[in-house]
Amino acid sequence: MAEKFLEVKNLRIEYRTEAETVYAVNGMGFDLEKGQTIGLVGETGAGKSTTALGILGLVPDPPGVVVDGEIFFEGEDLLKKSEKELREIRGGKISMIFQDPMTALNPVMTVGAQIMEVVQLHEKGLSKQEYRKKAEEMLELVGIPAGRAWEYPHQFSGGMKQRVVIAIALANNPALLIADEPTTALDVTIQAQILELINNLKEKLNTSVIMITHDLGVVAEVCDKVSIVYAGQVVESGTVVDVYDHMMHPYTQGLFDSIPDISTDGKELKAIAGQIADPANLPVGCNFSPRCPHATEECMKSEPQLREVAPGHMVRCFNCTKL
Repeated sequence: MAEKFLEVKNLRIEYRTEAETVYAVNGMGFDLEKGQTIGLVGETGAGKSTTALGILGLVPDPPGVVVDGEIFFEGEDLLKKSEKELREIRGGKISMIFQDPMTALNPVMTVGAQIMEVVQLHEKGLSKQEYRKKAEEMLELVGIPAGRAWEYPHQFSGGMKQRVVIAIALANNPALLIADEPTTALDVTIQAQILELINNLKEKLNTSVIMITHDLGVVAEVCDKVSIVYAGQVVESGTVVDVYDHMMHPYTQGLFDSIPDISTDGKELKAIAGQIADPANLPVGCNFSPRCPHATEECMKSEPQLREVAPGHMVRCFNCTKL
């Protein structure tokens, strides 16, 4: 059996202020094997990015509080690590591609200097010339000529900036790469290039990837497994084939039904009824019950647990087998 080198168990994260408590992540759980890619899919506000920050130990405190859970990475619980130990892991063993490449780069430093900075933090003892060479090699790895290493971010297009951000994330050959909506701000052609780049680098470097997105097409393109996230919980998970071909949860079905279909030209787009659950005022029972067309009295009173409906296919629903 392949080693599960990342396991997130019952992760709970809250944002507490004097005005209210926001329950951002509510028992999140998933696992990942070496060299595997998992997609975390859900609407904006579902808790996907907060989960990523929890893995990296970057939840802003205050107001963020990790209330409960375990995050095992290479057999050790990251939540029990000191800040000094986490700094060694961040950027070294675990890297993150943040959502917006326009704001992720320092505008007053050349892109090469920003890559060098990351390498110098985790790879001591090299000469300045060796650090410069490493920066240029990383840019070439993501398809940017080495000669552009000493230019500034404003001299690059959006797609090129995203490639620079990926080069920074991969500079220390991390075991785990977290990609937080890496194609959101890019046009379709550049999106395809970035996804192909991530796929190629994953295979070349044997890097495991957490792909955070709301785009089911992106997941189909690059992921082995998928977890559908709603209101800070996984509501359905399994291999991409299991979930896409045998979707069981009403929310998963709603996401797929809302995808535009070119064969139904002129017909109204389907939408999931209602609004995403307010994380500061979650409903009693199943978090999806106020929007679910199949909700019963049991759904309004009790919270369903994840259960296995087929080997490796997990669903959080009382009625999924009856749908």
